[in-house]
Amino acid sequence: MAIVERPTDVLALPTGTVERQPTIGVFGRPRATTGWRSWISTVDHKRIGIMYGGASLLFFIIGGVEALAIRAQLAAPEQKLLSAALYNQVFTMHGITMIFLVVMPLGAAFMNYLVPLQIGARDVAFPRLNALSFWVFLAGGLFLNSSWFMGGGPDGGWFAYAPNTGVTFSPSHGMDFYSLGLQMTGLASLIGAINLITTVLNMRAPGMGMMKMPVFAWMSLITQVLLVFAMPVISVAVFLLTFDRLFDANFFDVSQGADPLLWEHLFWIFGHPEVYILIMPAFGIISEIIPVFSRKPIFGYPFMIFSGIAIGFMGWGVWAHHMFASGMGPISVAAFSVSTMFIAVPTGVKILNWMATMWGGKLSFPTPMLFAVGLVTMFTIGGLSGVTHAVAPADLQQTDTYYIVAHFHYVIFGGSFLAFMGGFYFWWPKVFGYFLNDKIGKVNFWLMLVGFNLTFGPMHILGLQGMSRRIQTYRDGYGFNFWNMVATIGAFMIALSVAIFLWNIVHSARRRHLLPKPGPDPWDARSLEWSIPSPTPPHNFDDIPVVTELDDWWHRKYGEDEDGVMVRIAEAEDVAMVGDGSRAHLPSPSYFPILLAFGLPVIGYGLIFNMTLCVVGGAMVIAGFAGWAMEPSDDPERPSHGGGDGAGPSGDGAGDAATPDEPRASALEEGVSVGD
Repeated sequence: MAIVERPTDVLALPTGTVERQPTIGVFGRPRATTGWRSWISTVDHKRIGIMYGGASLLFFIIGGVEALAIRAQLAAPEQKLLSAALYNQVFTMHGITMIFLVVMPLGAAFMNYLVPLQIGARDVAFPRLNALSFWVFLAGGLFLNSSWFMGGGPDGGWFAYAPNTGVTFSPSHGMDFYSLGLQMTGLASLIGAINLITTVLNMRAPGMGMMKMPVFAWMSLITQVLLVFAMPVISVAVFLLTFDRLFDANFFDVSQGADPLLWEHLFWIFGHPEVYILIMPAFGIISEIIPVFSRKPIFGYPFMIFSGIAIGFMGWGVWAHHMFASGMGPISVAAFSVSTMFIAVPTGVKILNWMATMWGGKLSFPTPMLFAVGLVTMFTIGGLSGVTHAVAPADLQQTDTYYIVAHFHYVIFGGSFLAFMGGFYFWWPKVFGYFLNDKIGKVNFWLMLVGFNLTFGPMHILGLQGMSRRIQTYRDGYGFNFWNMVATIGAFMIALSVAIFLWNIVHSARRRHLLPKPGPDPWDARSLEWSIPSPTPPHNFDDIPVVTELDDWWHRKYGEDEDGVMVRIAEAEDVAMVGDGSRAHLPSPSYFPILLAFGLPVIGYGLIFNMTLCVVGGAMVIAGFAGWAMEPSDDPERPSHGGGDGAGPSGDGAGDAATPDEPRASALEEGVSVGD
């Protein structure tokens, strides 16, 4: 039984929609239910997912501008658009932003929104912790970017190798912002991971055993487990770096007898599982998209799941292939070479399963499917270039060249980001109740695909020609001129495609009233989120569904006729829920997560500039904790709605308070397994 939070009251309106009742805050004032205040106080997993996505796209624009500055500087030899010091800051912040503030939170956006819907839950297990995770992430991201206005950004690379990050070699405050900012974003990821793991394990719909969960829910669970084990490692590393820089400790100071390899081990023990933290949600997304537009179930579902588990487990055993040039002994190099080759096997299983799903299917290629196929092809290229790093002599030549930059971007941009773009187009009607324009979407896709390959394909050549990473410029006559110009043109094509995507959002929003409504299931999809109205109602499900099959929603629409041929037996509109929330519990909103979260950067500024600010930030954190503890979970003057008797469970989570008793009881009466 999950720990649960008593939800707020709801009313079923004549139209079947749900309205949150005004709830009383700790100071006796009604909480906002509409407008901007409702967003900053929300604990609704769907709104939090939307805010994660919006914040990630904002940071993506910032990181993209940084990327364009890099490419403009390198478009021709001996350019002076950026000074050497500023260039170091720009490429460092580009890496930090894209990894920690774009790709990771974009995955969190999809997981926050979709996982409770796919497992048939009203909300996540701990809604206020979910809100806290978002606000801590946002606070950390803003804190990191505020370094630009307070003496300059971090300048040690996103991997921050010691001793370059010591005060001697990086005397500005940029690396202080790095170490403290990553502690905040890491805390946000850890909070969110614990929350989603609890949600998946405890709040699946009756009958949904682990092997009946959608692939995306499985990949999300694996991602969260990786986060739980990986984030403490990087948190320890940046904590030690903070003490080195601010309190004269000597964890990484070579002159005091410290070993900089300690940082490399800590960072890459986190850093390689981090690659799978970035890519696993993307694997889950395209594993939902490809079956829908192939008109087939995912091929080899158990192999998809167990290969994901194998990737998550084996990802912990390959970190030192990032360190072949650090002077490790031959036995260590041999061991990590073998493990690097071996981890390609479960990844290859996934690629083969996606191809087998498409093979013989009734394929269609709307924009989401194009992005999904784009991921399969681009990630395969990135994976093949990555396997070359398992060959230690080749790796020694490729390390610190643009070959590594090419490989990494084929994996992360060609893998993760293409999937997220496909996910936007796929689930947009479910989230907002209207489609993004498909024709504009296809222009968006082809420009992005061509621009991506023009940008990062030539970097393989540049790296093999000997062009180093992290150099501000290069001399004429080295043979780097042509391919750098091609890469720069490609980067601006990517920027144009992103601008088209943003225009598509605006254009489609303006025309949404002129277009047909998408209905609950516009794609004829397979998982439970398509069994409810579009956009998703606040209460998610009218009644918690009872699951009997993998792809249970699809089986409600299709069955076998007398000859054993699969035929449609019901239209989606006939079997979908209507959006009646009269039996639903919803958790109460709260302002205290945002108060607590934004106390953390104030403490960070205090550690860097003036310890008095630490007192102010500490007071904000304590006030947030105290208010959170004192705050009633719903309006004490109103009886609770739910289950017909007005009684609701108490506590400080959301889980079973959001689950009516009737479907669970009926599932037990029918002999359906509840969970595992």
